[in-house]
Parts: sequence; C-alpha cells; structure tokens
Amino acid sequence: MKRIICAILLGAGVMYVILHRNLRRTNDYWLPPTDGGDRKGQIIDCPYKPGVSSLIKGEKFYPFLCINDFVKVSGDHGSHRIELPYGIKGAERYFHMALSRLQNCRVFTEDDRMNNGPVVGYEEDVGRKTTFRLFYPESSFSDPIHYDPNTTAVLVVFKTHDLKWLWDLLSGQRLIRTNAFWKKPATQMIYKSHQIRILDPAITRKTAYELLHLPTRFSKHVKPKHPTTGLIAIAFAFHICSEVHLAGFRYNFEDRNSSLHYYGHDTMSLMIQNEYHDISAEQRFLKELVDRSIVVNLAEK
Repeated sequence: MKRIICAILLGAGVMYVILHRNLRRTNDYWLPPTDGGDRKGQIIDCPYKPGVSSLIKGEKFYPFLCINDFVKVSGDHGSHRIELPYGIKGAERYFHMALSRLQNCRVFTEDDRMNNGPVVGYEEDVGRKTTFRLFYPESSFSDPIHYDPNTTAVLVVFKTHDLKWLWDLLSGQRLIRTNAFWKKPATQMIYKSHQIRILDPAITRKTAYELLHLPTRFSKHVKPKHPTTGLIAIAFAFHICSEVHLAGFRYNFEDRNSSLHYYGHDTMSLMIQNEYHDISAEQRFLKELVDRSIVVNLAEK
C-alpha cells in the first residue's frame, strides 16, 4: 500500500485537516491526466469510511475542472443548469479563460491547508506540510513569505469576478476593479500556474445541500447561506481520501471574545455576526461525523 498524507490548513475559524489516502500499487488508483482533460482511470478505487456513502450520494468524481471537458463534466453533474456559485451557467467563458492559464488539473503532483491561515511561525500548531490549500481571492496570500512549492492551491469559485481575477493575475494583467470583492483581494499570485486548480462547483453544491441541508432558496430579506471553506474541504476530502482526520473544527459560542483562529486577533463575535454561514448547522454536521466514526477528531485523542 502507498500512503499519502495530505494536510489542509483552514483559515475561516478552523485549523487544519489531516487527510490520509491509501492507494494500491495497481491500475485501479487515480491516474493524473496528462493533457488536462483525459479522465480515464482517474477514479480512486478505495472504499469510503463507513457512513460516508450515505452522506455523499452518488459516486465519487474528479474534484477539479479540466479545460478540455469541463463543459461536458458540468453537464453530467447538472452544473450547466445552475448559475454560480454552485454551477457554471452563464459563466462558461470565464471558466474557460481561467482554466486556459493553468498547466494541468492533476490531483497530486509527482511527490505527492486553506484560505489565508499562515503556516510560517505556527508550525507547533499546524505542522509543516500543506498538500492542499483551498482559497478564494479575498483569502489568498500576497506575501511571498507564505509560498510553498509543494502546495496545490485550489480556487473555490463564488462569482465570475473570482475567475477574472485569477486570469488577470496569471496573465500579468494589472488588477483594476477591486470593488467587486467583499474585501480587497490579493494583487499578486504567489503560486505558480502548475500549482493551481479550480474546484468543481458540484462539490460545493453537495456540501451546501446534501451535507448541511441548507435551503436552496432565500427570501430577498434574508442573506443566502453558504458553507465555510472548512466544510467544503471536508467534502473535497471525501472525494479523494479513504480516511479523514480533523483538528480545529470547534467554535466557542459561550465566549464571544474567545479566539476565532489560531492566528490573528479575530474573536468569535465576528463569526456569530456573520450572516452568510450557518455555523450551528455545520457544528451539528461535524458532531454527526464524529459520533458515527466517519472522521477522526484529533482534538479528542
């Protein structure tokens, strides 16, 4: 057996996920595409942890979009009928633009954490290995001090401006419009194009509707709820790993002044006031995962 340990660092109120993936040295494990679109032989043949199949309805599928077939794959998943953030309808041109700047869409590099949660200076808390880092423009690093050549940076797309932002930075264009973002995004890309992937919106959609059971419609007076990057990471992990270990997925609702992250000075009051996430639903789901032994909570070991 070949064991690959993947670490995901979470910056939105959580710390990191340690993903264990067992691959057999046979032809049934996930082979990386060589041309950005050939998916033959890429489905991992490793069993789900007991209970995962009841959470993730349907078969596992390739987690990243590839330029050669993302329209067809989106059609297979039903994403072609859904607008962003959980589909591609009306944004196909922007997906094509962004994907055209990426060198490949493989899951693992030959050797083979998240948001803007730093590693440098926090090794005692989060370790030293970051295999995947999920991010969006507002949470991407700009300072090269955080660059890791062994990290695969995974863009979670919420709006067309996210795709345009990625294309601009990888094309060497000057980022002019920043008012389309809720916070000023990174103005330079510290990762190389071969390190960047785009997450299939179908995984984010599964997280929202199948795992958290968030409403599909909201009245005009209610802010729509979306899963946190941490929950999206767990759904992503279920698609590529046979075991998932978690650490840092806990909020202290009793003390609004308690630390939100392992870094910085944000407190729980910031997350409690956030209208775009249903933290209570996420905590219930995480408790179910632990209670049913679907994941291992390292904080309890």
